[in-house]
Amino acid sequence: MRSRGPAAAHDGRAETVTPKFDQAIPNIPGKSLVAVEVDYAPGAASPPHAHAKSAFIFAYVVAGAIESKVNDGDTRVYRAGESWSEPPGATHSVSRNASSSSPARLLAVFVVDSDDKTLTTPLK
Repeated sequence: MRSRGPAAAHDGRAETVTPKFDQAIPNIPGKSLVAVEVDYAPGAASPPHAHAKSAFIFAYVVAGAIESKVNDGDTRVYRAGESWSEPPGATHSVSRNASSSSPARLLAVFVVDSDDKTLTTPLK
C-alpha cells in the first residue's frame, strides 16, 4: 500500500485523502495507475508538497473550487469540471479550497513507478 491517508491542513482544518484505485499497468512494465480523492473542508489547505519524482498527475475538480499553484506557474482557481496536470518532479506550493464556506473535492490520478510508495512529501 502506498503512503497516503488523512492529513491536516495548516490551520487545523482537515483535508482528507482517500485511496480509490491502485493497480499496475499491464502493458507498461514498472508503472502503476493510482487515484486518490482529496476532500477539503471549507477553507482547508494542503501544506506545500512535492509528489513522487516519477509521478505524472492529472487532477480533476469534482466539486467546489480548488486554488492551485504548480512549480512556477500562476496561482489559479479551478472549478468543478476543470482539470490540470503536473509533470514528474513538480512542486505544489498552493493547493486549497477556494471557498471558506463550501467543501471542495478533487480526484488526483497518478501514473507512477510501481515501486514509488510515497506519493506526497511535505516541503520544508
